[in-house]
Amino acid sequence: MSTKTHRSNAVPFQEIERLNKKYHSLSPDERIKELYVDFGQQEVMLTSSFAATSAFLLKLFSDIHNSQKIYFIDTGFHFKETLIYKEYLTLLYELNVESVKAEKWKHDFTIDDNTWENDPNLCCSVNKVEPLEELKSNYKVWVSGLMSWQSDHRSSLDIFEERSGILKFYPLLDVTRDERESYIKDHHLPFHPLISKGYFSIGCKHCTLPGKGREGRWNNSPKTECGLHL
Repeated sequence: MSTKTHRSNAVPFQEIERLNKKYHSLSPDERIKELYVDFGQQEVMLTSSFAATSAFLLKLFSDIHNSQKIYFIDTGFHFKETLIYKEYLTLLYELNVESVKAEKWKHDFTIDDNTWENDPNLCCSVNKVEPLEELKSNYKVWVSGLMSWQSDHRSSLDIFEERSGILKFYPLLDVTRDERESYIKDHHLPFHPLISKGYFSIGCKHCTLPGKGREGRWNNSPKTECGLHL
C-alpha cells in the first residue's frame, strides 16, 4: 500500500558537518533564529504532534518566527484531548497550523482491517508517514522537537541529519529532561490534558497507554517509533 517516493537532492555530508559544528554551541532559540539565516522560510517544514509537551517547540517558534507553517498529521485516531490541545495552542500562540491526512480509502482500510492491531507498522505508514511524503519534496529542512533522552534511537541523532533525502533539524536534541521541565515551568507552558492521567508520550488512542517516558507507546510490542523519524 506504500506510495513512498525517493528524493535525490540529498544535502552533501560536508554541509551537514558544517551546520552541526555551527549549531552545537547555540541554544535552542538561537538555533531557530539561525535556521532562517541559513535557509528561507519556504525551505522549512515544521511538524508537530501536539502531544505531551509539544508546547515547548511551538512556543519557541511562536516567539521567533510566528508565520512559520506547522503541519499536524491527523491520523484519524487521535485522542479527543489531543485535538483540544491542538486547538488551544493554536489560539494561544496564534500558530499557522495546517492538517494533513491519509487518502480516505487508505485510512478507511486501516479502520476496517484493525491494522493498528494486525500490522502497526503498516498503520503508521499509511496514516503518518505517507501523508508527509509528497510534502517533503517541497522542502529542504524538516524541523522536529525530538530530544536525545527520549529513546535509544533518538540518542544516536545529531542536530542536523540527512534522512531519506531531506535535512532533519532537531533544535531541542540536547535539551535535558530537567532543562525541559524548567523551561515549561518558567514559561508557564500548558501540558497536554492526558499527562495528568499518567500519559507521558501520546500518540494514537489505539496504541497508547499510560506510562513513563515512551513505555506506554505500542505496549507489549518491540515497536518504539512510528517511522516518521527513521
